[in-house]
Amino acid sequence: MRKAILAAIELPKQEFAPAILLEELTLLLENLDIQTAGTVVQRRERPDPALLFGKGKVDEVALFCRAAGADLLVCNESLTPGQKSNLQKTAGVEVWDRPFVIMKIFEKRARTSEAKLQVEMALCKYEIPHLKGLGAQMSRLGGGIGTRGPGETEFERHRRKLERRVRDIGRKLETMKHKRTLQRDRRRKMEIPVVSLVGYTNSGKSSILRALSGDTSLVAENRLFSTLDTFMRRVDLPSGRSILLSDTVGFIRELPPGLVAAFRTTLEEIVASNLLAVVLDISSPDVQDVRNIVEQTLHEIGAGEIPRLFVLNKIDLISPDVLSAVVDRLGIESSQLIAASALEKRGFPDLLASFDLFLEKMEASQR
Repeated sequence: MRKAILAAIELPKQEFAPAILLEELTLLLENLDIQTAGTVVQRRERPDPALLFGKGKVDEVALFCRAAGADLLVCNESLTPGQKSNLQKTAGVEVWDRPFVIMKIFEKRARTSEAKLQVEMALCKYEIPHLKGLGAQMSRLGGGIGTRGPGETEFERHRRKLERRVRDIGRKLETMKHKRTLQRDRRRKMEIPVVSLVGYTNSGKSSILRALSGDTSLVAENRLFSTLDTFMRRVDLPSGRSILLSDTVGFIRELPPGLVAAFRTTLEEIVASNLLAVVLDISSPDVQDVRNIVEQTLHEIGAGEIPRLFVLNKIDLISPDVLSAVVDRLGIESSQLIAASALEKRGFPDLLASFDLFLEKMEASQR
């Protein structure tokens, strides 16, 4: 098993504390079978443009890596190509950043051809600007005035190959996008409302879809990003109405823009929904922050104005008193809240009744 040292910078007025970010980064790396051997945090007024950290801190990290037997340095911050290259030279180990870690997990989890293409596109777009940092490894000295060395030729060849692959994937994803659009048009003609389960990764969305639909073939696992594709199942409501209940990729802090762009086709399924069921892990100590991240992500993908309910999942992990305190802290209207446990199938009658009530209001507004 690989060992990694995790590093982060603490900046003034930072939205999330480094301890929270590094704890989450540790969980992300566990999903790649990488063990965290230690963490380093440096307080700075601003990131160093060349190394992210100060030179003295990087030298300290290099010693830390050798002492801990770590062959990987993982920075919580997104690194520029120059910073990544300089850190690798100074620290003497391979360097990753948070966006790359998340993309590697997506790569590991991707099952369908669409998900695999979306992840590959994100990785290609990430790699292209970072190729310059590989210059010394990809080149050999070439001689002669006006000649181009074989290293430069290799660099350009690899860059063109990646750019060509991005174009090829883009064309394939456009075809898949067209198919999805046709599928949505058919659903509209059938007049079956779509309710999307959205939320942070590992909040229990897939477990809820599996339980409500009765489809045991759906994968619902206690791990990050177990779902990267959109799954839709028909669910019958108490009134006799039916809905299509949808589950798609989970959100996370600082989801890499490249992944958001690559998964745009998948995320459009959320934007086309009639109702959102925001699933929150009520046992999480930072549930308020998680809710804010989910809301922010929904706005970024164009789903900010869609009506929503909040499903407080995993109530089996907390006491009623804690549940009451968290509900008060969230400040969400009681009519929009459903306390549930996907594991114990508690709260589902209230959730289905809430779906029914929403549809009644939607139909009344359309008359």
